Amino acid sequence: MLFTLSTTRKPATDLGYLLHKHPGRVQSFSLAFGPAHVFYSEATPERCTAAMLLEIDPIGLVRGRRGSAGEAFALEQYVNDRPYVASSFLSVAIAQVYGSALGGRCKDRPELVDEVLPLEARLAVLPCRGAEAFLHRLFGPLGYEVSATPHVLDEKFPDWGDSPYYTVTLCGRQRLCDLLSHLYVLIPVLDNDKHYWVGEDELEKLLRHGEGWLAAHPERDAITLRYLKHQRGLARAALARLAEEDQPDPDAELEVRAEEEAALEATVPIVEAASQEGRTREGAAWESEVREGKAPAEQPPAGPPEPAEKEVPLNSQRLGAVLAVLKASGARSVLDLGCGDGKLLRALLDERVGQTSGLSRAAATAPAFDRIVGLDVAHRALEIAAGRLRLERMPAMKRKRLELLHGSLTYRDVRLAGFDAAAVVEVIEHLDPPRLAAFERVLFEFARPWTIVLTTPNREYNVKFPTLPAGRFRHRDHRFEWTRAEFLEWAERVAARFGYSVRFLPVGPEDAAVGAPTQMSVFDLIGGH
Repeated sequence: MLFTLSTTRKPATDLGYLLHKHPGRVQSFSLAFGPAHVFYSEATPERCTAAMLLEIDPIGLVRGRRGSAGEAFALEQYVNDRPYVASSFLSVAIAQVYGSALGGRCKDRPELVDEVLPLEARLAVLPCRGAEAFLHRLFGPLGYEVSATPHVLDEKFPDWGDSPYYTVTLCGRQRLCDLLSHLYVLIPVLDNDKHYWVGEDELEKLLRHGEGWLAAHPERDAITLRYLKHQRGLARAALARLAEEDQPDPDAELEVRAEEEAALEATVPIVEAASQEGRTREGAAWESEVREGKAPAEQPPAGPPEPAEKEVPLNSQRLGAVLAVLKASGARSVLDLGCGDGKLLRALLDERVGQTSGLSRAAATAPAFDRIVGLDVAHRALEIAAGRLRLERMPAMKRKRLELLHGSLTYRDVRLAGFDAAAVVEVIEHLDPPRLAAFERVLFEFARPWTIVLTTPNREYNVKFPTLPAGRFRHRDHRFEWTRAEFLEWAERVAARFGYSVRFLPVGPEDAAVGAPTQMSVFDLIGGH
């Protein structure tokens, strides 16, 4: 039974710190069902692969086993697939041999534990009792690219068809502890069996290792039932607790979150020219000229001398920058994904075409956007947005242009298709890393607008906030925060995969060492306009 883990994050040999296994040694561990050996098939700064070889002794498992009369003499007890295929034995081996990594502990390099890494897991033989589609339904929503090679029952008798066994490779950007947790739970689920008694302690293990991902998994019910060996009483109890976990109150923290983030950003003076509106409109005009080939793309025109500087909230600068790009894109219909309390929605509603050559006064004062949709996962956010926008008293023609939707960014939604542009402002960092792949497909593959404007905090800038402890994120609800290099790598990978070009713009004052507080990417669909 062979299981390998690889990474290309440089230096790749840091994998040894996370697994607590030295790349230069072969280590063996005695387990109840046979020895496990850990060795490295490659260990270079560019790529590192750790292999676990598990030797199951089927005769040793039966010897001395108590059971019904004659059970120990059944041929199946001695001749079976247990020594060769991944099963609950491998899950136990992961917990015992890679226990520190599974638990998210790393004494020598603790900062590596929460780092999202490019990882590849390969299982030489994995049973999938439910066909290959079930394999994809289990790992796809967690953000993995799944490659599965089926094996025939017998090459000499092809008419017998395929076996339930596959060689499976999982690739994705994950924390190592998350990947191991996914495998710990899902390997016995795919095998649809366990080699030991399942009781209350297994329910607790399922909830512990499924924390943060199982409650929202679309195959939650099937995973729970199979993992608990079809004991329906245990499964009902587990599902009840998972349902509670999946129903957090996102509304309760909405206003507190906004206040905390604003208070943190206010600890560093954010200054810009007195006329934010003028700069926004100038930026929009420059973007339009770039698209028409009338201006170079390197930087906007210098314009008149800058007026005196004044403090402007960072969020106002973010919204102004996003609005400028959306307007310059020529979009007439816009999605505000994760719209929150509706600040960007208000700016979109109020924006006008503006005076340009050849336009009448009436045309110049026409709305810049014909259709605006705000989507948020929190009901309370939508209620706040509706109140602040005064929807009930909004003029009919203006109200007709706006729609508020309740929904999630990690599930495909046909209501999001057909828009010219989408804005995702300070939202992505609130998603769990395993759900990023689902978010990418929802936005870039299914919604697929011409232009996507996305902003996120620049983690390097956090040292400029005097009240923020070292190593902490800007908000406790942030699941991650990217450096400039990490954001560039993610955005360029997503753009290449889904057929977009991408460019990057700083938002807020740039520091020579750490950059700007907010980083913005603008994705344009290649051939989309």
